[in-house]
Amino acid sequence: MLKQKTISANLTFKGFGLHTGKEVKLIIEPAGVNHGIQFSRIDLDNQPLIPATVEFVTETNRSTTVEKNGVKVITVEHLLSALYALGIDNVLIKINNEELPILDGSAAQYVEAINKISIVEQSETKSFISLKKSITLKDESGAEILYVPAEEFTLSVVLDYNNKVLGTQYAELRKLEDYAEEIAPCRTFVLLSELEYLANSGLIKGGDIDNAIVMVDKKIDDASLSKLAVLLGKQDLKINIQGNTLNNCELKQINEPARHKLLDLIGDLALLGSPIKGHIIAKKPGHKLNTSFASMLKKAMKEQEKSKPMYDLTKEPLYDINDIENMLPHRYPFLLIDKIMEITEEGIVGVKNVTKNEPYFQGHFPGNPVMPGVLQIEAMAQTGGVFSLSKVEDPHLYSTYFMKIDNVKFKRKVIPGDTIVFDLNLISPIRRGLVHMGGKGYVNGQVCIEAEMLAQVVKDRG
Repeated sequence: MLKQKTISANLTFKGFGLHTGKEVKLIIEPAGVNHGIQFSRIDLDNQPLIPATVEFVTETNRSTTVEKNGVKVITVEHLLSALYALGIDNVLIKINNEELPILDGSAAQYVEAINKISIVEQSETKSFISLKKSITLKDESGAEILYVPAEEFTLSVVLDYNNKVLGTQYAELRKLEDYAEEIAPCRTFVLLSELEYLANSGLIKGGDIDNAIVMVDKKIDDASLSKLAVLLGKQDLKINIQGNTLNNCELKQINEPARHKLLDLIGDLALLGSPIKGHIIAKKPGHKLNTSFASMLKKAMKEQEKSKPMYDLTKEPLYDINDIENMLPHRYPFLLIDKIMEITEEGIVGVKNVTKNEPYFQGHFPGNPVMPGVLQIEAMAQTGGVFSLSKVEDPHLYSTYFMKIDNVKFKRKVIPGDTIVFDLNLISPIRRGLVHMGGKGYVNGQVCIEAEMLAQVVKDRG
């Protein structure tokens, strides 16, 4: 299983906010495991923190804003997009104003700076958004986003605003490794027909031909162009119209606008707080649709985690107790698994029937029999042992030995009459006899234990 990551050193950026036009300094610092991505407004008293998670999204008009207790950070999507694509989970982002710098309108400078330092692998594993069902979201404009279950993260974007200059554009990203070259350099864009409205709305005060592509989608005379320049506060800037872009700005890709929309989409989905396993297909994506969809995915993941796994314990087991004894060296009173229901390439399902006849109930505890947590771990480990030994010839000649146990949690007590169903899966491929598995134990569909375990398979007989 993939580990969480942070950066090895501080990174500093300076610039102006796209919408506020305010000068800003931004510092990205390493952070510990499970810290996530958080912003700190160091220009305010107590340097308040704002988590970069979808629960704190408050505004999505031409950019994405996160806000907590009245403290906001604007235009977070480009930096979050870069961090997501590079697999960075934990950083603290210090900012001395309310809006991140727009830089050149893309994520390239963030990616280039991070790639010049080391990305540090941390001790904790990543958690993923991985759903079993497709999910879709549409709005009244015809914009739509679809999630399709898949083992890898891929993105497809269709840009179709019924605009002759933009036309219909398509962009996709099949491997995050290609992000730095294919997506990160693609700049934000705006239509010439939108500029007056955006300026009158108090936006794009920091916009410039150096940080945005202006698509010329309407005819405009010199006098109107001069008035527009004054409205934008760019009266000293020489503006001319040549071709389909203002000042004949050359596109880096023929579909650069669609690629930038894909960049924005990744940044908005980064607000999930966990990377995605799945294929995202978006038509006419925008920040409101993106973040609403992120909220849907997060809610669906929580519901999936709460849902009770379905196990048919009435069917004939794959291995009964006699089969298990032929594989494991354990015997009474320390054989703590009764049957194996299924084994796949990646995992195993085993069953432990807890009865009052267990010898440990005499002392744990008189009048209040509770299965010791350490024996629940042992039963889970024996289930993993059966999985490990099922992968070798002559399993009776081998033993499995514990090497490490991590992230153990006990969720409810286990008492006589309970049946524990252990569901374990490989965290990483088996190498050199090392078996790293994680899983949960369920009683009546409720989690009673969860843990990660590392063991070694050793041939010690024959």
